[in-house]
Amino acid sequence: MDFDLILNELSLRNPAPNEQVAQQRMSELIKTIKAVKAQGVKVSLRTKEDFHTIILAPNYPLRHWLNDADQVERLFIKTLATKAPFSTNIANSEIQEIENNVSLSEFRHQGEIAIGLGIAYVLNTITINTIAISLLSQECWDCNHVKLEFRCLDEYGEIISEIVEIIHASRSSHVQEHISLIQQHQERIYQNVSDGLEVWNRREELFPNLEFCDVVRKQLEDIRTGQLELQPVVSILFELHKCCKDWNNGYFNLDGYPVEESGESKPTLDKYFKERTFRCPDGKDRLFERHVKLRFCNWRIYFLAEQPGIVIIGYIGRHLPTVKYRT
Repeated sequence: MDFDLILNELSLRNPAPNEQVAQQRMSELIKTIKAVKAQGVKVSLRTKEDFHTIILAPNYPLRHWLNDADQVERLFIKTLATKAPFSTNIANSEIQEIENNVSLSEFRHQGEIAIGLGIAYVLNTITINTIAISLLSQECWDCNHVKLEFRCLDEYGEIISEIVEIIHASRSSHVQEHISLIQQHQERIYQNVSDGLEVWNRREELFPNLEFCDVVRKQLEDIRTGQLELQPVVSILFELHKCCKDWNNGYFNLDGYPVEESGESKPTLDKYFKERTFRCPDGKDRLFERHVKLRFCNWRIYFLAEQPGIVIIGYIGRHLPTVKYRT
């Protein structure tokens, strides 16, 4: 799932007094973005202007910070997906009008025009997953929600004003306050998947921590809209994806996740190993033993926990033959 992070341009108006403070602010911003990514979502940073041209401190633009930052932070920023201006790839005239300051409505924060924060509010109203983030340059940005004044003209030309609130983060701890919201967005997206073909086509977006053998493509494509197995398959894949995201070392342990896992007996593997051997994305054939049961429909999802961060899905479908049940 993709999440748009809208960088509040007002938080860039107060450069740090020196390079050390600027580096601290950037470290906090990176921690904040990483905290969102840790929820299993892909993020894009939307900015008013080119992110790499921002001034962090007097005579200290971002490109100079890149020279001073440690390798981990430097690589993170260099590989972060950024979009400028805010409206890039968004076909919504209201967003573009707010961005260009020609809209009949406007958003203000403490009296100042707040374009990025306003766009974050509008994007959330049209169900684009969005969080506004700020560089922690002032105390007013040290919060997990921001209130804005929304002004617009009614049908009689009268100005209407109301206070609206947006979700916001400038620290990683703020993101923790929004985890349930992010999870709700995730669940809604998974519930709205229409068929197995959509699961396959969106697999990198929906399950970025999973890899799929090519044979799974046909198995998923055969799952039709409204088919009983669709949501259970999506739910199990989501749980495997979450467990993989949390897997850093040792055994790939599914304890604590709402799945029923099983392995195969030696006699079954000896007799039916070919039925459980699948060609992986790297072109190598591997034996898949571990699987999750979908008991109510007698389906199985076979997976291979190759190494931390890599779980391969090898088979999705009806119960494979065993020495006890030949199906």
